[in-house]
Amino acid sequence: MVRKFLSGLKDKIVRGMTIDDEAFPAEYGEDYLEIDTEQAGKPRSKILIKPFVIKEFEDVKPALDSLREGYTIALVNIRPIKDKDIIELKRSVNKLKKTCDAIGGDIAGFGEDWIVVTPSFAQVHRTALSKDVAKEAVKEAGEEL
Repeated sequence: MVRKFLSGLKDKIVRGMTIDDEAFPAEYGEDYLEIDTEQAGKPRSKILIKPFVIKEFEDVKPALDSLREGYTIALVNIRPIKDKDIIELKRSVNKLKKTCDAIGGDIAGFGEDWIVVTPSFAQVHRTALSKDVAKEAVKEAGEEL
């Protein structure tokens, strides 16, 4: 029965005719499921601004993973690691910078305790004041952003 139905359906499509109610047995009814094919294969289009806190070097990994996905702007609080171990801070900032360069993004310090890292589609706006703040953060971190 299914083979006969599919054969009839194929014939009507090939001939360019419209499919009428008699081609569908009553058992199929009018219940159907619509699938939005335009949304199915689309990549994420929303940008996520996500905060991260680095207490030790291993805490850099989640921020790096999010950045590599390409839809996340990372706001990184470096205060805990800065208070704990300046060498680990330098190592962490260097890792963030290398990944940022690899993905074509941008990285900048703001305030004394924060770094912003963006993917390739975004850029950090810099003013004379923000450059001074960034230089101060670089001096404290001992690493050039």
